[in-house]
Amino acid sequence: MTAFRLAPAVAEAFPDTLIALVTATGLRGHEPWPHTTTGLEELERQLADGTWHPADEADPRIEAWHAAYRSFGTNPRRVRPSVDALGRRLAKRGTLPRINPAVDSYNAVSVRHGLPAGAFDLDHVTGDVVIRHADGTESFTPLGEPGTVEHPKPGEIIYADATGVLTRHWNHRDAHRTRVTEDSTRVAFVLETLHAARDGDLLKVATEELQGLLVPHAGQTAVHYLSPAQPQVTTGT
Repeated sequence: MTAFRLAPAVAEAFPDTLIALVTATGLRGHEPWPHTTTGLEELERQLADGTWHPADEADPRIEAWHAAYRSFGTNPRRVRPSVDALGRRLAKRGTLPRINPAVDSYNAVSVRHGLPAGAFDLDHVTGDVVIRHADGTESFTPLGEPGTVEHPKPGEIIYADATGVLTRHWNHRDAHRTRVTEDSTRVAFVLETLHAARDGDLLKVATEELQGLLVPHAGQTAVHYLSPAQPQVTTGT
């Protein structure tokens, strides 16, 4: 079992935070995921014909993350929140990257709803995961750069386990160690909002959508919510 915790200082600084955790066990990443494929293609079609566009930094959902990044010393136009970077990439290129079915699923849900999303391979997580301020001593190896070691700045919000940092700048970039691949079978997916009062219902819709994409390709799925009122959940996987 893996516990996820929201540190008291983060809960105090962002009191309307709501994070959905969707856990999946027995994932089958080597088989076709037709609903995910269709969803990606539909988003790209809607963008091409002008009936939909991804949220940009003028959107309140993205602006909230820019404000949060600035509050802990990160320039959000140089180091962008994941959903902002993904939406900009889609708007520029007209397509989303195809990584693997699990990652493609949360990318599609993230950009469709304008909410940051990510995932961790639980078989490579050590102990519990805490969303907290960095103290500057932690180590982070960026996704796709296994030979690189970075050190988050003190005060930067990170996801961290007993071994090191899983994401920098809250949700800007994931770690190489806990990346999700086609071989990952136990995965925790996250969807996040800083404004539950405004976007909590949207988060829940997005969470249901993501779980729906996972169910046909998993042995079991479950949903938990992390917030200042419930700062710890145990995934049970």
